[in-house]
Amino acid sequence: MTTADLSTHLDRDGAREELFDLLRIPSVSADPAYADDVVRAAEWFRTKLASLGFTARVDATPKHPVVYAERLDAPGKPTVLIYGHYDVQPEAPLSEWISPPFEPEVRNGRIYARGSTDDKGQAFAHVRGVELLLAQGQENGAPLPVNVKFLLEGEEEIGSPSIVPYLQAHAEELKADVILISDGSRFAADVPTITYGLRGLSYVEIHVQGANRDLHSGAYGGAAPNPINALCQIIAGLKDDQGRVTIPGFYDNVEPLTDQERQMWASLPHSDAEFAGSIGVASLPGEAGYSVLERLWGRPTLDVNGIWGGYQGEGSKTVIAAKAGAKVSMRLVPGQDPGRITGLIQEYVPRIAPPGVTVEVIDHHGGQPMKFSTDSPYIRAANRALKRVYGRDAVFARTGGSIPIVASFADILHTEVLFVDLGLNEDAPHSPNESFAVQDFENGILTSAYLLQELGADPDRA
Repeated sequence: MTTADLSTHLDRDGAREELFDLLRIPSVSADPAYADDVVRAAEWFRTKLASLGFTARVDATPKHPVVYAERLDAPGKPTVLIYGHYDVQPEAPLSEWISPPFEPEVRNGRIYARGSTDDKGQAFAHVRGVELLLAQGQENGAPLPVNVKFLLEGEEEIGSPSIVPYLQAHAEELKADVILISDGSRFAADVPTITYGLRGLSYVEIHVQGANRDLHSGAYGGAAPNPINALCQIIAGLKDDQGRVTIPGFYDNVEPLTDQERQMWASLPHSDAEFAGSIGVASLPGEAGYSVLERLWGRPTLDVNGIWGGYQGEGSKTVIAAKAGAKVSMRLVPGQDPGRITGLIQEYVPRIAPPGVTVEVIDHHGGQPMKFSTDSPYIRAANRALKRVYGRDAVFARTGGSIPIVASFADILHTEVLFVDLGLNEDAPHSPNESFAVQDFENGILTSAYLLQELGADPDRA
C-alpha cells in the first residue's frame, strides 16, 4: 500500500476550475425546462471519466440518463462502485440567493452554487480522487489499487423513478464488493464521520377542494366551505402538542433506539444552543422524550414542505379559494415501510377533514429506511483513510436524510454500502445559497484517494 502524503500533489486550482464548469450546468431534474441541461451534465461526467481511461457511457432511461463507467485493471483486488447524482434541486426562491445559483462563486472559503454539496461537489471529489491516484501511480505497478465503477444518476432529487429498472437490467455489470456513497453531511467541520443509517421517506401532496369556483368572501363567507381553513385544520390534526404524529398506526413496529446508540450520540460534541443559533431560532421543538440528535437521526417525523391556496399577489383580493394544497414529507426509521405509511395518511386525512370539502392525498415517492453494521472491513478501511486526512478516528452517526436508491442496492445488487459523507449541514443543501467549503472539497478528494488505497490493502489488515 502507498503511504505517501498525497496532499502535496493535489491540483487544487484545476479541481476547482472543473467543478465550476460542472456547477454552471443547471441540471434540475424536477423541471422539464431543464431536461437538456440534465443530459448535458451526464455527458460532462462521461467525457471526464473517459479522459481518465474509464470505459464510460450515458444510458437513456424513461426520464433522465444514467452515467456508467468502469476501469477494471486491478485483478485480484476488490471492486468499488461509487454512486452519486448529478441532478440538483430547483433554485427557487431565486430572490434569496446572494449570487446566481448557477454561477459558482467563492466567498469566505466556500463555493456557492446549486449542487455544490448536493451532490455534484461530493461526487466529483471521487472523480478527482481517482485522478490523483492515476497521476501518482501505485507501488505495485497497477494504475489503481482497486477496480472502480461509477454509477451517476440524474433523478435522485425526484425519487429515482428509473433507477430500480436500471439496476435490475444491469445487475451483473454493477457487481461490486462495496458501494461507496458521499451524499450527506459529517457531524461537524473537524469531525470525520461514517454514516451507518439513514431515514426513509414517504412524500405526499394533500389537495382540498371546496366550491366549484373561487367565491366572493362577502357574499359567501360564513356559509361556504373554505378549503384553506380546512387544510389548516387537517395539518393541525396531524401532530399533537407533544410533537407526536397522530396518524393511527404510524409508530407501529418502529425500531427503538438502543442504549448504546443513545450513549454514543450523547457523547458527541453537540450543543443544542449552537445548533439553534446556526439556523437562527430560539428553540428546538420536537417529539417529547428524545434529544435533538435522537429526533434527527432515530425518530420519524412529519413536516409540511409547501402550502398553497388563494390569492398570493400584492394587496388584497377578498375571495374564498376553491382549492388549497400542501406537500408533506414523513421521514421514516427502521421498522416503518413507506408504502404502508403512505396508505395510512391517505386513509386518515379524509377522516379528519371538516364537512363541505373533498380531499385527495397523492403519493409522490418514498424510500426505505436503512441501518448498517458498524463493524466491517470496509468501515475499518474508511476510518483509516479519514484518519490520514483529519488526524483522528471517525465517529459513527445516522442521518436524517433519505437516499431511496440505497434499499435498492441491498435488494437487487446484494452489496454492502459504505457512507463517507464529505459535506456539512451548514452547506444548506436544498436551500438558497447552497455551498461547499473549499477545504471540504479538497479533503474529499484526498479522502477518496486514501480510501481506495485502503480498500485495496492486504485483506488481513482490513
